[in-house]
Amino acid sequence: MAKLWGGRFEKDLTESTEDYLQSIEVDKEMVLEDIWGSQAHAIMLSKQDIISNKDLKEILHWLEKAKKDYLSGKLVLSKQDEDVHMNVEKYLIRGAGPEYGGKLHTARSRNDQVLTDAKLHIRHKILDIKKKILSLQNVFIELAEENLETPVPGYTHTQDAQPITLAYWATAYVSAFMRDLKRLDHAYANVDTNPLGSCALAGTSFPIDRRMTAKLLGFTEVHKHSLDVISSRDFIAETLCALTIHMSNLSKLAEEMVYWSTYEFGILELDDSYTAGSSIMPQKKNPCVAELTRGRTGRVYGALMQLLTMMKGIPMGYNRDLQEDKPPLWNAFDIVGKTLDVTIGMIDTMKVNEERLAELSGANFTTATELANHLVREHGLSFRECHHIVGSLVGELHRKGKNFMDFDEVDKILSGQGVKVSFDEMRNIFDPRKNIHTYKSLGSTSPREVSKMIREFKKQMDSNIRRIKSQEERIESAQKLTESIVSKVLEGKDIGGIKIK
Repeated sequence: MAKLWGGRFEKDLTESTEDYLQSIEVDKEMVLEDIWGSQAHAIMLSKQDIISNKDLKEILHWLEKAKKDYLSGKLVLSKQDEDVHMNVEKYLIRGAGPEYGGKLHTARSRNDQVLTDAKLHIRHKILDIKKKILSLQNVFIELAEENLETPVPGYTHTQDAQPITLAYWATAYVSAFMRDLKRLDHAYANVDTNPLGSCALAGTSFPIDRRMTAKLLGFTEVHKHSLDVISSRDFIAETLCALTIHMSNLSKLAEEMVYWSTYEFGILELDDSYTAGSSIMPQKKNPCVAELTRGRTGRVYGALMQLLTMMKGIPMGYNRDLQEDKPPLWNAFDIVGKTLDVTIGMIDTMKVNEERLAELSGANFTTATELANHLVREHGLSFRECHHIVGSLVGELHRKGKNFMDFDEVDKILSGQGVKVSFDEMRNIFDPRKNIHTYKSLGSTSPREVSKMIREFKKQMDSNIRRIKSQEERIESAQKLTESIVSKVLEGKDIGGIKIK
């Protein structure tokens, strides 16, 4: 069969041109969405008396057969037919004949068709990523609840800073992932708009009902402006941007897994099932999952830049450049999804060395800030004066090879500066397990504040779970509605008597 658009042409495409134009490898993910969108479009055409009930029945019969043949492996996409849309339509025309199958594309263009397919597919992809992020959050919440008072050295500039808790560290990632979920929610809202019926760019002179197809496809609203619809790929850019930022957070986590699992840090041990060995050094246990997370972050960044570069300078209307929108997005979804899968397992199975954490948390003068705060409260000095006093104390202790636990030396040095701190006060300040309880500010590392944040995060997670369920139910309901109408039409019922609620 000749190209469906070939009426104007006298020559066939060269083999190399045909191969260059085809997008089967990318489109093959959207076959079922293309069939669903075509069913919805055909139902709407018949309901609006643009095609007959007989036309509709024949079209729906062959679309259902295309679905079954695809799922069973009998329908194999051909590169000669360029893309998934032409493959499905040609299958339909071969089966139903051009007098029936040729009517499906009435009031539709590949321009709005590909956007419809992509949006239907992207919805599922976003929801899948959101569920995986929630699973990772849950692992961190469980870790936090078990370690509300487990001291951990907090770092700035990768240098010892202040003692915090493992729960505080874990919930920091829960907090960051909440924003990732918000970004994906916003992207989803822009994806979840119906482009079908925009046609090539100007709409159509046929009396179509775009709200009806939105209902049949589960879109929350119609993207109205047809020229903007056809020109738009910002919803893909926004989705990619959300994935990129999330991947940067996963990379940050991976970096901590890499250096925390070193012999020098000794903070944790990664499970054997998430590490790999050396081909020459038998003692090695390498954090390869974490390292590849860092490395593959660059591929997701590259996907975003690839899309933004492709979008740059394209005028309004469809341009074939836009065919390049999905490869980077599919690639990013794949990387982020797989990275989340292994990260969930890596965090869930890691073993934390609490003794090492306790040792590091109180070492290297990490409680110095709280000593300065204590002097402000108890001695009425300015913070800058207390900062200088404590800084001088740390410097002198360091030069003498001593630390804060050498109370006699600390007392001697502070007394020389006219400051008196009792040994009991020193124990409360310098012991990291006691130190963490001194924090009172909202969102701080104190077990009480972290417990409050855990409760808040759990509520937010429950809300996200409910939102995902609602979004999935809306999609499922629309699919069932479409399937029900298809079934009724194939049973011989006239479309005019079928209500689309």
